[in-house]
Amino acid sequence: MIAGTRGSYALAGAVTATGLAATAVVAPWVARLVDRHGQARVAVPATAVAVLGSLALLLCVRHGAPDWTLFACYAATATTPNTGGMSRARWARLLDGDEPALHTAQSFEQAADELCFMLGPVLAALLCGTFFPEAGTLVAAVLLLTGVLAFAAQRATEPPPHGRVAGRSPVRSPGMPPLLAVCLALGAVFGATEVVTIAFADAAGHRTAAGAVLALQAAGSCAAGLVSGAVRPAGPAADRLPRCVAVMAALLPLPLLAAALTGSLGWVALALLTAGTATAPVMVTTMTLVRERTPPGRLNEGMTLAVTGLLGGIAGGSATGGWAAEHLGPTAGFAVPAGAAALALAVSLASRPSHRT
Repeated sequence: MIAGTRGSYALAGAVTATGLAATAVVAPWVARLVDRHGQARVAVPATAVAVLGSLALLLCVRHGAPDWTLFACYAATATTPNTGGMSRARWARLLDGDEPALHTAQSFEQAADELCFMLGPVLAALLCGTFFPEAGTLVAAVLLLTGVLAFAAQRATEPPPHGRVAGRSPVRSPGMPPLLAVCLALGAVFGATEVVTIAFADAAGHRTAAGAVLALQAAGSCAAGLVSGAVRPAGPAADRLPRCVAVMAALLPLPLLAAALTGSLGWVALALLTAGTATAPVMVTTMTLVRERTPPGRLNEGMTLAVTGLLGGIAGGSATGGWAAEHLGPTAGFAVPAGAAALALAVSLASRPSHRT
């Protein structure tokens, strides 16, 4: 929306980064309120504020408001609740003690997330290309409000509020800081990949196909999530994470090679489809570790901290990827997600648990 109306991927990346950075600050506070007062009581008003921010953003874009207003409006969407974390908290309550079933549920959640990531870009590209640049944001705001209202109405599975819980914050729990650092690097992978792929498709003269290309990457992850859920995990999650991240780091140079060697959007799409198969196993394993390392009564906050790390990484990745695509070229931009994956691997290896006796 912003790149199409203002002609700058750097500005689009910077606005995205600002909104996600604001979310990184606000989201843990919203999640703490959810744990204390209940999901429905907090999520609905928080979503209403976020939707108003989205509507203000599209109005500013539509009427040519100064660039600074875009940053301010998108920052207001930071109150968007972490519905994925709330859903996983419900699964954890319903399947408490049944680890195989919980692993399947977490894998299903990740596959469902990826299905949304498959359909979302395609729908956004269709709406923006067919109607007007702000159509995607408008429909997204409506879907967000509708979805949260429907989710909050499911009271039978909602975990009871815990009130004020004594003890340390999840961010200071053993093993959480390095895990959040991994989430930060993974977020950079996702943020940079999205911006650079859109820029590459635009440069190739197929801008409206960018959504479909990103959907293929999500399709690879969705398929991997379904397969992962059908297979019993081997060994502790702390041991599995470095292996999963290593696969991601090995596959993410493929889009860079495809872009450099062929310049074809079709080959880049195939490379992204292949690289996407690493996403779901990494995310399922990461969220399993978050659940294991979060103190009782603060699961929403722990899950949201992980998402906050991802969003912070997406912010940095979006800004860096946008800058690289604009100043170095879209092909060179694919080096940003590949480098972020290598960083995630280094952190996960450095923080892996020792099994020495």
